[in-house]
Amino acid sequence: MTTARKPDTAEAADAVEVLRGALAEAEILLPSLGADTASPTLSLVTLGRVRADVALKLARALRQGRS
Repeated sequence: MTTARKPDTAEAADAVEVLRGALAEAEILLPSLGADTASPTLSLVTLGRVRADVALKLARALRQGRS
């Protein structure tokens, strides 16, 4: 028997704030970053569209974090 998950946009909103803070530390801004309220049971985060230079900066930051 599976238990249905209650809608919880707070989980996605919390994730957005944590991610926004980490991105700010790397001086990266994702203008469309936000919680997706269309599917609250999935707790989705919308990363949105970014310019190519921002995508490359994000890739560099991720690679540096793995070193």
